[in-house]
Amino acid sequence: MINKFKLLAGASVIAVSTLLSGITQAADTIKVGVLHSLSGTMAISETTLKDTMLMLIEEQNKKGGLLGKKLEAVVVDPASNWPLFAEKAKELLLKHKVDVVFGNWTSVSRKSVLPVFEELNGMLFYPVQYEGEESSRNVFYTGAAPNQQAIPAVEYLMSEDGGGATRWVLLGTDYVYPRTTNKILRAFLKSKGVVEADIMENYTPFGHSDWQTIVSQVKKFASAGKKTAVVSTINGDANVPFYKELGNQGIKAEDIPVVAFSVGEEELAGLDTKPLVGHLAAWNYFMSVETPENAAFIKKWHAFIKNKKRVTNDPMEAHYIGFSMWVQAAKQAGTTSVDAVRQAMYGQKVKNLTGGIAVMNTNHHLSKPVLIGEIQDDGQFETVWNTDKVVKGDAWSDFIPESAKLTADWTFPWICGNCEKPKFLN
Repeated sequence: MINKFKLLAGASVIAVSTLLSGITQAADTIKVGVLHSLSGTMAISETTLKDTMLMLIEEQNKKGGLLGKKLEAVVVDPASNWPLFAEKAKELLLKHKVDVVFGNWTSVSRKSVLPVFEELNGMLFYPVQYEGEESSRNVFYTGAAPNQQAIPAVEYLMSEDGGGATRWVLLGTDYVYPRTTNKILRAFLKSKGVVEADIMENYTPFGHSDWQTIVSQVKKFASAGKKTAVVSTINGDANVPFYKELGNQGIKAEDIPVVAFSVGEEELAGLDTKPLVGHLAAWNYFMSVETPENAAFIKKWHAFIKNKKRVTNDPMEAHYIGFSMWVQAAKQAGTTSVDAVRQAMYGQKVKNLTGGIAVMNTNHHLSKPVLIGEIQDDGQFETVWNTDKVVKGDAWSDFIPESAKLTADWTFPWICGNCEKPKFLN
């Protein structure tokens, strides 16, 4: 009996030691969630962002990690399935207990995960341009708000340098980002005297492939004798057949310029860009920008991905900025606790890749430059216009009456993402 008890006691000690060892081992790493579609219609854009995060995490670990611990990437694939994004977000926060998440592309996927991050007090860095009209204490928006992309792009096309467009085609994928962005653009265009008859609006599903009829309608709309421009909020792999059809129907940039908000170097990599030369994109970064910071980033990317033909793009820079700020904030706070890091994020500054300084504001949006680029035959963009200084991202649009009276500020005494502005702020 004594021997049996000794054996049982010994087994218990081993079990407890193993459990404690596992807990200690888990605590030795800081887990970083990566929530990007690696399959489905958005994989064309999001897979590169997963690779970017792995590169940034690897680089940080080579520097000694963070707060004395190694960073560990936890990668999941929500597969371009919007409800699955919420499930995967829960998995990252509850099962894997990640300290922070970098992810999402489409606004519908962000809207899907938002209640999860708010309920579980997680922290999400969202790296893609979006429609605004949102400010959550659990999300840092490192992509462009409409006043940092859509509005400046349309202003440029209206200008003499941009061709002086007076008629507008708004083409988008059928979900929240294009529809809300175009709601803002319609209000902006009307404030500039554009009449309803000079605006054409059309939406297509994700993955749409038959563009012949729609492109023909664009040509017919543009034949009215007024200078016409197309504003594209088409997302994902639908861009490939769309741009091919523009080429097939001989739509040239000098006749009907197209400015895109979701097409960058990565999306152009799979296209014959010769027929598309001169069409435009509005972003906050282009790979072609010549700065020491950008040259170093591209060199690191090519070394990591082991392919010198792989391009960089704007959402990659947004992840670079967001990750760098998170690391700085965690060091400042001395912890990766969400509440402490959130407070330390305000005012964080990071050199962007275009030669300026990115600043995180208390509305959880960055200050960043705006660039408009023309597609070149090598798949790169030549910058044709840019702001002289960084532009602060606006969570709530001044062109939507119910939003114009709102402000977002997550510091005391506001602590609010949609508070009504007092008169002295109007």
